[in-house]
Amino acid sequence: EVQLVESGGDSVQAGGSLRLVCTASGFTSNNVRMAWFRQVSGKERQGVAAIGRAGTMNYEDSVKGRFTISKDNAKNTLYLQMNSLKPEDTAMYYCAADVTVAIAASLSESVYDYWGQGTQVTVSS
Repeated sequence: EVQLVESGGDSVQAGGSLRLVCTASGFTSNNVRMAWFRQVSGKERQGVAAIGRAGTMNYEDSVKGRFTISKDNAKNTLYLQMNSLKPEDTAMYYCAADVTVAIAASLSESVYDYWGQGTQVTVSS
């Protein structure tokens, strides 16, 4: 059974940093593409950062230069390092995985089959 469990969300001041962690089970992370999404209540879920099966990375424009996605295949864990946080980064953050053979680091919600329960990030000004 595939499971994704996020952690690391917290309340921080603007300019601060957080590292989100997604622990995966039920598959080997080096064979899948994974991503982080976020959602604000009442709005659509937005792709934030993705890492493809070949290790390529893709970022949503507003987080480029501030967020870094990485994966530790030995630990079957996905990370999102978030620096220079802004109030507009406040959201529920979700980890997602696609276990098909597709390679590209996609920020499209529709390609991901498995989702975690989310972890809340709140940034105050």
